[in-house]
Amino acid sequence: MKKIALVGSTGSIGRQVIEVVSRYPGRFCITAMAANSSGQAFARQAAAVRPAFAALRQEGSALPMPAGTRFARGEAAFEEVCAFPDADVVFIAVTGFAGLKAALAAIAAGKDIALANKECLVAGGDLVMRAAAEKGVKIMPVDSEHSAIWQCLYFERSAPYARILLTASGGALRDVPLEKLPYVTAKEALAHPNWNMGAKITVDCATMLNKGFEVIEAMHLYGAPADKIEVLIHRESIVHSMVEFEDGAVLAQMGVPSMQLPIQLALTWPERIPCAERVDFCKVGALHFEAVDLRRYPCFSLALACAKTGKTAPCALNAAGEVAVDAFLKGQIKYTQIAEIISGTLSAQEFFEAESYAAIEAADGQARAAARSLLR
Repeated sequence: MKKIALVGSTGSIGRQVIEVVSRYPGRFCITAMAANSSGQAFARQAAAVRPAFAALRQEGSALPMPAGTRFARGEAAFEEVCAFPDADVVFIAVTGFAGLKAALAAIAAGKDIALANKECLVAGGDLVMRAAAEKGVKIMPVDSEHSAIWQCLYFERSAPYARILLTASGGALRDVPLEKLPYVTAKEALAHPNWNMGAKITVDCATMLNKGFEVIEAMHLYGAPADKIEVLIHRESIVHSMVEFEDGAVLAQMGVPSMQLPIQLALTWPERIPCAERVDFCKVGALHFEAVDLRRYPCFSLALACAKTGKTAPCALNAAGEVAVDAFLKGQIKYTQIAEIISGTLSAQEFFEAESYAAIEAADGQARAAARSLLR
């Protein structure tokens, strides 16, 4: 029985983790769970999961809990779940910058991590990877692309390779004429052709900021210099990513566009057990690949520049992206202003080597303030 502390239970990934666990009740159990807010939804989850401890990060009143479940609210309660003693693995499914604190708390407690949070490695990858190495903590990637690479490397993140090939669907707006992009709505940007995800990541897929984040993640997870990572548009979302080796051989991991497999595999590897639906290759018919059009995806170019700059540039990139996407979803800015706000924020920052969580948090706060100033 593998015991899981689930951080971010009410989000898209968190809900799917619960589905996987419920499918195999004899193999997994959720012993602790946390979410940011979503009180009533969280209470319903707790009633179904019956964890030993349940925590909401947002302060407030108590919630009804099943017998045997201890409940608390606030930052200390959130951190307790991230380092829960009676957990074999901490599944980090929370979105945004909060993932960094969750990862560092889990690592400090010596807990292996199933990592479904991009911002953790984007904002503080050097700190996270160094701490994990010092503690001997395993990091199992859950992003479909990074799970694919992990699988192609036989679950060995330090295995040799020649090149990493990250695939990208191109997002919901991949065929919208460039001159019409300033006028697209949030509803249009959220209409992803292949994936069903949370709002923030879906918009990030449309701008391909998300794929830039994944380049940065790959640099940390696989020790990959930027020039050994290539991104390809792959409309079908069947090939989740590929690895090329020194002899020219390329291994690809393929499957239906679903997070069920990478979620489950992070918990069962190297064992494989029944999971999602299978690919019908006759129905798919053909697989296509094309280069990224940088005119369509300026956020992707900004992310690549930050990847090469290093220091706190990726942290500022993420902070500005969170502010800009939130403003777009609320109708405060146009879609094309997301890239403008990120660019303006980056140009206003002084980047430095961050040796602590406090330093990264400060850089994040500075970038957020700069981004918010550009909304006015």
